[in-house]
Amino acid sequence: MTKSSPDPIRLRAGGNWIRLRTLVYLRWWAVLGQVAALVIAQRVYRLDFEIGLCFLVIGAAVISNLVASAIYPATRRLTESENLAVVLFDMLQLGLMLYLTGGLNNPFSMLIVGPVIVSASSLSRRSTVFLGLIAIAIVSALALIHLPLRTEHGEILRMPDIFLFGNWAAIVIAVIFLGVYSRWVVSEMAVMSDAVQATRMALAREQKLTDLGGVVAAAAHELGTPLATIKLTSSELADELPEGSDAREDALLIREQADRCRDILRSLGRAGKDDVHLRTAPLTAVIEEAAEPHVGRGKTILFDHGASSRAGLTTQPLILRRPEVIHGLRNLVQNAVDFAARTVWVESDWDDRRVSIRIMDDGPGYPPHLLGRIGDPLMRRRGGGIDPARPDYEGMGLGLFIAKTLLERSGADLSFANGTEAFGRNAALAERTGAFVEVAWPRKTLEAAAGGAEAGADRPITP
Repeated sequence: MTKSSPDPIRLRAGGNWIRLRTLVYLRWWAVLGQVAALVIAQRVYRLDFEIGLCFLVIGAAVISNLVASAIYPATRRLTESENLAVVLFDMLQLGLMLYLTGGLNNPFSMLIVGPVIVSASSLSRRSTVFLGLIAIAIVSALALIHLPLRTEHGEILRMPDIFLFGNWAAIVIAVIFLGVYSRWVVSEMAVMSDAVQATRMALAREQKLTDLGGVVAAAAHELGTPLATIKLTSSELADELPEGSDAREDALLIREQADRCRDILRSLGRAGKDDVHLRTAPLTAVIEEAAEPHVGRGKTILFDHGASSRAGLTTQPLILRRPEVIHGLRNLVQNAVDFAARTVWVESDWDDRRVSIRIMDDGPGYPPHLLGRIGDPLMRRRGGGIDPARPDYEGMGLGLFIAKTLLERSGADLSFANGTEAFGRNAALAERTGAFVEVAWPRKTLEAAAGGAEAGADRPITP
């Protein structure tokens, strides 16, 4: 969370995302339930209570529903204050019904918790706390002040005092517990929904960049032939024209500009056509491609590839250049560069069954109390380090969440630790005191994906 701890539900919903139609439908169901309960209580159980006043209270809810439906369009979305007013009205109406039908001796008194749960799921913290206090005040008043329920013989139906107190305590605890529980669950869902949406946007952006790179590479390849023809023709014309003539200068200018176009296209795209061979690359090439944007940010990035395979035990895996893998690794490298003091280490290793990548830095590391939450969205920054390039950067944990989500989608397992714990006993690695991230895949997962590409002729590029 940020320093101001914004309300994720309020930020996401804007305070006005509940339709009037939804509340009107819910209130109609509540009216039907109340009418059914009154009729059954009087006709079946022969209870004696102020049924006229009860129907008057229900009539107020019916009139409010009819007025709301007549004045406002059904698709109208209520503001925060309007939602609060509607829920508060329902709570007071229910409290008055309970007052007329025995107070807390009425088994339906537990329904007073409902408006609080609605508020916790859709309104701000302030509104939820306010409604929770009103609910507690209502049940406390109902425990002392209410009209009695009587049988047809005049006998008063009431609980023993100890059960009445227990009912009051149960409702108060339910208001607090269910309100907080609903708030946490809905807040978590709101945060996770936003984070997943950000992940999808990041993946879509990475895919578009990949497709754009393929288009540029194809353009560089296809334009190479006409540019070469222009250069050859202009050179021949320049050789045939008299020295110092305007026509010869124009021919030389055409050749010079053709060379310039060739250099521009070469800088935009390194490869030619987007063929199936260029869609795969060695693991080390994909790792270095992911880290490339952060190489020139003032920190040293050291690569060490294939430590256990140097003895010739296994060959390097060939994998697809999948956008989610590249973007996920890039986010992990960015996080390490942001908080490293001077150096970031990126190691890769593989054997016949497993492929792993380790990213380490010499920064402050993760706070120990947050290690179990690494990868959760909207979590504050991991250390006290400040990136000189971004001194005001606070960090929300969203980058790590996106990286973790994308890499896990590719079949990877991620583990997070601090270098002081992982390398504290190894003098050669003691310098790596910061964050430690290991990404591991089953080798067949990566190679099976790479092997799924169809071999053969080049395919057209679709931007």
